[in-house]
Amino acid sequence: MGSVKDLLVIKSPNGGLGEGIFEFSDRYSVFDYGEMPDKIDGKGASLCLISAYFFEKLEELGIKTHYLGLVEDNEVKRLEELSSATNRMRVKLVRILRPSGRDYSIFAKEKTNFLIPLEIIYRNKIPEGSSLLRRVASGEVKPEDFGLREIKPNMKLERPIVDFSTKLEDVDRYLSYDEAKRIASLSDEEFEQLKDIVLRVDDLITNEVSKIGLENEDGKIELAFDEKRRFMVVDAVGTPDECRFSFEGFEVSKEFLRIYYRKTEWYEKIKAHKGKENWRELVGKPPKLNPEVKEAVSELYMALCNEITGRKFFDVPRLGLVVKRLRELL
Repeated sequence: MGSVKDLLVIKSPNGGLGEGIFEFSDRYSVFDYGEMPDKIDGKGASLCLISAYFFEKLEELGIKTHYLGLVEDNEVKRLEELSSATNRMRVKLVRILRPSGRDYSIFAKEKTNFLIPLEIIYRNKIPEGSSLLRRVASGEVKPEDFGLREIKPNMKLERPIVDFSTKLEDVDRYLSYDEAKRIASLSDEEFEQLKDIVLRVDDLITNEVSKIGLENEDGKIELAFDEKRRFMVVDAVGTPDECRFSFEGFEVSKEFLRIYYRKTEWYEKIKAHKGKENWRELVGKPPKLNPEVKEAVSELYMALCNEITGRKFFDVPRLGLVVKRLRELL
């Protein structure tokens, strides 16, 4: 299905909502490159369990999701019913409609049962390295576009802001609110409802992870329309791959891997070639992770899962100890 998840289709979504099983793999991807050369032990199951935790919390809030449960011993179970970790999640499936280049007219013709072609981003803080800082510096956007007087590094926002990028193009590009609403063919009312859902998801994640000392700096979600054109949270939610978390000022999400690779010659090639035709071939194969870093990142994913879910699925040190080791390695 993608660089980090596999999909087993049980029922196709072409005649209405389908069903399938996500298999969260130990693969990872950074900078839109695709599958990287290493696998990170425990990562897939950790992301699966964290996402299930948040899907079940969203259901309690009355927010629709595509989550049906976790698969263990060929049975579909709730998180609390599991006897051990699993990397398999049963979900409802929707159609993936593809734009033709930048022609999104298909989303005006179709009304139900499809993935909305937007990556929806919430921002609670503007950390160093945020794409928003680069866009402000280049003049692509202004602080006023988000109701702010200024945007600067490490700025904590009084209220979260919502941002948008494309989801189904080879290289994602950021969108204004008008562009986002237009390409997804959303009414004014639907667009406001979409933003409200994103902020409610953000609020839930922020409150939950703060209990274990994490700061939820920013994150992304995906939404789909069900068979009655109702919004439904899909894909994965609240994981350290979807969110940028920090612990005592230290990045403890996939952002750690981005920071690691930004110190390589391979990343310099990414900066030079990304967006060109065949850019992945031009940048060449990425270097493997340092073995100690790989082991520590594996422990990070598993420790985050243990502490967010409140269950010791994995035999790894506490998050504080894992972070201490990562600080030393970086």
